[in-house]
Amino acid sequence: MSDAVSSALVALSAIFFVVDPIGVVPIFVAMTQGDSPEQLRDTARRACLVAAGLLVFFALCGTFLFKVVGVSLSAFRVAGGIVLLITALDMLRARQPETRTSPEEAQEATGKEDVAIVPLALPLLAGPGAIATVMVLMSRASGVVSVVAVLVSIVVTMAGSYFLLRGASLVQRVLGQSGVAIFQRVMGLLLAAIAVQFIAEGGRDLVGLPSTSG
Repeated sequence: MSDAVSSALVALSAIFFVVDPIGVVPIFVAMTQGDSPEQLRDTARRACLVAAGLLVFFALCGTFLFKVVGVSLSAFRVAGGIVLLITALDMLRARQPETRTSPEEAQEATGKEDVAIVPLALPLLAGPGAIATVMVLMSRASGVVSVVAVLVSIVVTMAGSYFLLRGASLVQRVLGQSGVAIFQRVMGLLLAAIAVQFIAEGGRDLVGLPSTSG
């Protein structure tokens, strides 16, 4: 039971931190200026549903994709950990991770009529870091409980993201720019630790060293 709880906590924290919905709030506010409350709710709902669908798809089909492209799970753990670490380092500096979207892409998106799918769902919520994270977590899953923990973590994260985006203006007013930056730095530190663990596990498996966990 303790292993199941530990797996669930690691999965939820990793997915929530890399998705970083609080960091998306200022971008969401800028992209939806002038929209009615109904439009804001609709945009947030569609973005989170599409992002959840994408993450669930890559979580469930990751192993098949590995076989198609001939990449080992260990190599992908290392690669996913590196992408995660880059994201974490950007968060520690309170910067928008460019592994998700560049400043130019964000600026271009402010002029789009519908931003729910691109860039909100992809790549802001379900970006390369989030996709790599769910695939690595599924590759580490040792049973049905671990698999369910990852899928539930995706759903919980996207449900939380919906409510944060739905109340984006309030969240931004309460936290302020400094509050968002502080929260991002704390999440970035925890995410960096998870990324290092992914890299260490993948590297150990690649060179054939025995596991020291447990």
